[in-house]
Amino acid sequence: MNYLHKGDLPENLAFPSIVAIDTETMGLNFTRDKLCLVQISFGDNNAHLVQVGGDIGYDAKNLKKLLKNKNIIKVFHYARFDVAMLKKYLGVLCKSIYCTKIASKLARTYTDRHGLKELCKELLNIEISKQQQSSDWGSSVLSKNQINYAANDVLYLHAIKEKLDNILERENRLQLANSLFKFIPTRVTLDLLGWHNSDLFSHT
Repeated sequence: MNYLHKGDLPENLAFPSIVAIDTETMGLNFTRDKLCLVQISFGDNNAHLVQVGGDIGYDAKNLKKLLKNKNIIKVFHYARFDVAMLKKYLGVLCKSIYCTKIASKLARTYTDRHGLKELCKELLNIEISKQQQSSDWGSSVLSKNQINYAANDVLYLHAIKEKLDNILERENRLQLANSLFKFIPTRVTLDLLGWHNSDLFSHT
């Protein structure tokens, strides 16, 4: 079931040790485009969608409490962008991160297709639609199609993580993946300070 919340998560939610998180924004430029929606799933086939920004604001104390908790693993798909948006608008730099896109690039070296749609299809045999990806997430009223789309971005991340971990362990790359996940907050900090197009490890 999908639950839509205005401004924050409910007070009475008990957080598990692993949560899936995604964001919807007005675009993909974190220096220009606003954060509009944060999606959360606890791996129980439910999605909690939190509308933020505009007249609602970015207070979201319960959501921030979740994001700040270092004991909770936060599973993203392309964490670099989502973590940057959460830091910019909610003021929280997430730790204890798992990124399914990075994990896929390390594990599925037989393909260059690492989008969420491809991961759902290959690893879970589930077809998801990305039709609502370019829609107005800043609207105060979200359509049923938008809500379903946003929910799909988090509902399958727990299962995808499990599948990717199995491959990473088999290929002896799990430790490498964990090292990359720990670097994400530093990469995000560089992005937000203006080094988003720079490779500081490059000789040039």
